[in-house]
Amino acid sequence: QVQLVESGGGLVQPGGSLRLSCAASGVTFSSSPLHWVRQAPGKGLEWVSSISSDGSFTYYATSVRGRFTISRDNAKKMVYLQMSSLKSEDTAVYYCAKDRAGRGRGQGTQVTVSS
Repeated sequence: QVQLVESGGGLVQPGGSLRLSCAASGVTFSSSPLHWVRQAPGKGLEWVSSISSDGSFTYYATSVRGRFTISRDNAKKMVYLQMSSLKSEDTAVYYCAKDRAGRGRGQGTQVTVSS
């Protein structure tokens, strides 16, 4: 089983950047695709991005494509989400998860985009 812990959130101005990290534990990490999902205030979970087990393939929601970059370091058991050109609508709690529906996600990290 893979356990996930997110960090790196904070308050950032529109147009700014932030990098989220997800620390994983569990022997199956290197064979597991991983995902970022988010939940904006008053809304449901939204899939953001996915990465294959070896990092060769990445996928993005239309709303973040070109602005966000997902990556992973299997040796360190870490997954990252580099976010750039942030918008107010990116404000949400961000979760690292085991599938696109958000199952197995961690406790989340708050990202607030505001001037």
